[in-house]
Amino acid sequence: MTNAETNLWLDAARQTVVSYRNMIDASVSQLGDEELFQRPAEGINSVAIILRHLGGNLRSRWTDFFTSDGEKETRDRDTEFLDWEGDRQSLIEAFDAGWSALVDALASIDHENVHQTVLIRGEPHTVTQAVTRSLTHVSYHVGQIAIIARLVHTGQWQWLTIAPGNSQTHNATTWGTAASRSVHADVDRQGRDSDAKEA
Repeated sequence: MTNAETNLWLDAARQTVVSYRNMIDASVSQLGDEELFQRPAEGINSVAIILRHLGGNLRSRWTDFFTSDGEKETRDRDTEFLDWEGDRQSLIEAFDAGWSALVDALASIDHENVHQTVLIRGEPHTVTQAVTRSLTHVSYHVGQIAIIARLVHTGQWQWLTIAPGNSQTHNATTWGTAASRSVHADVDRQGRDSDAKEA
């Protein structure tokens, strides 16, 4: 990739990470503590378990990712799928540690190191492959979070995208702007809140 192409790709990847975090935050903020930890059915993960898993995965993948394998020896993946024994705050802090590792890693990638090879479970990946693999994994679990949150939540739900029956109004008022992407559009907290209410 040329420098310009690298910058375009990195900007897109970073914006995608922001959009996924917006959707996670918009889902989790609507759940009470009991709902956050509730399994919708036997054998189905709670939102808390998915957050625990994502935090562990991302922390392992993106900590020192240029110099160490993405599957750290210190990671205990199986425990990520057990019920969280702490409170909401400690869970979010554990999740944030992994998410921050991803954000920091993306911030460290540039046109000089984007062509390096990194390892995940001993398998060589280009940096772009590793990022794409991780974003695909994140998107899979973000979808799960949104669905499970809807299943366990009692009361009114604030839609994360365009509410049913509101497509024409949404398009008429946001066409051609970043706001057309609803909660995915803005990187600031205030923008996310206003988008979630609007959508």
